[in-house]
Amino acid sequence: MPGNWVVGSLLSNVWAEDVNLFTWQYFINYNIPGSNGLYLTTAPIITANWEADSGDRWTVPFGGGVGKIFNIGKQQVNGLVSAYYNVDKPEFGADWQLRLQLQLLFPK
Repeated sequence: MPGNWVVGSLLSNVWAEDVNLFTWQYFINYNIPGSNGLYLTTAPIITANWEADSGDRWTVPFGGGVGKIFNIGKQQVNGLVSAYYNVDKPEFGADWQLRLQLQLLFPK
């Protein structure tokens, strides 16, 4: 977490009967100085269904969004809205993804 940046990645692959699914999520957040909790973010979830035909295997989104840490009463909350265009997708996959997120935070 260098300075105002948070950077990381999560990888997984699930194997089960008739399932072989890969997911990769990289995330980059920039906490805007002096903004009282406002940040810019990108955190697409890239997937590959290894059981699908090669042309229908990948979903690769690209985009980003904005979030804010705020309080509702004494409860700290993280709100986020982001949009991602699927630059690669299965034949019947969605063109876009919209993520709306609301997290309750319980800091120490």
